[in-house]
Amino acid sequence: MPDTANAIADIHMLDSGYSREARSLLYQAYRHEPTFAFIFEAERAGYEQRVRATVRELVKQHFLQGLPAIGLLVNDRLIGIALIAPPQRRLGITESWAWRLRMVLSTGFGCTRRYLDYQQAVQACLPNDAVHVLPLLGVHPEFQGLHLGEQLLAAVHNWCAVDEHSQGVVLDTGNPRYLAFYKRQGYEEIGEIAVGTVREHVFFHPNPQRLQSATV
Repeated sequence: MPDTANAIADIHMLDSGYSREARSLLYQAYRHEPTFAFIFEAERAGYEQRVRATVRELVKQHFLQGLPAIGLLVNDRLIGIALIAPPQRRLGITESWAWRLRMVLSTGFGCTRRYLDYQQAVQACLPNDAVHVLPLLGVHPEFQGLHLGEQLLAAVHNWCAVDEHSQGVVLDTGNPRYLAFYKRQGYEEIGEIAVGTVREHVFFHPNPQRLQSATV
């Protein structure tokens, strides 16, 4: 077991060389999430395989399109990650017919349709086109509770703020245990959507320089 109590994480921009580690980490982060449980039918046999396949295809397409990803590394081990969709290229992954075909073949038509409907509902909540979106975000369960999520989000906010055309960051969650955490990080809820019986909350965090200029 790693010594998580004294974990010191470094921030890195990630490329496709981290695909395998990213898939493993994000699978651990999302396999028990209520939204994924509904979309990929947790009550039906093969649920974990469908989650693995979805994470695999999302990570593969993300790096294939050269989209940015920020990681937290402890002793060269990837323990936290945020996939980032910039304003100009936000819909590229789910609009790809090759991605949709791979999803249908690996998760089934119904699961793929539900995932696309969920993504479209989140997009409809965006305050405008000038925002970065975090389609997948997670810290490995072994390293949770060590304030590494705060460090990861701070790195994301600072990186996105460099883009003068961006007004901030949007993410969403259907897990009630994360709501207070995101609010403590400066996020405000801008929408709520129904994903089956799950209430998905959409949050917005303005870029740091916009916060600073608003207080001057």
